[in-house]
Amino acid sequence: MLDAGTIILILKIAVILVTILLAASMSALARGRFVLHGRINWAVVILTLVALIGLEVVARLIDPDLFSAHFEKHQAQEALRIHLCFSLPAAVLLPFMLTTGLKRFPRIHIALGVVFLVLWMGTFITGVFFLPHGNL
Repeated sequence: MLDAGTIILILKIAVILVTILLAASMSALARGRFVLHGRINWAVVILTLVALIGLEVVARLIDPDLFSAHFEKHQAQEALRIHLCFSLPAAVLLPFMLTTGLKRFPRIHIALGVVFLVLWMGTFITGVFFLPHGNL
């Protein structure tokens, strides 16, 4: 079984990959390649959902105490709370952004996209740099 530190490291890698995909998506958008932008965003949604579902399975079903013990050991409960203030709203926005993009509601889609990118920057910074993945 994987330990909490290893799972967090895997999630950090997923966050980095999603960030790279988001940069590629924004690049496609800037070049007017709207179809490519949409396809890359599908990959963002799928990778994010796989990571979230995997995390929930481990955290809620397999070993509910795994992460609480890890964050207590590293005294990082506050870092986790701050991270969740960014990551949870970002995750909630994903289906709305996907829907507004597919239905071609550009004003709403762009507004949600700006909010999402701000939340994602917070998710990236707090997740990659502040959440402990080592076994001190």
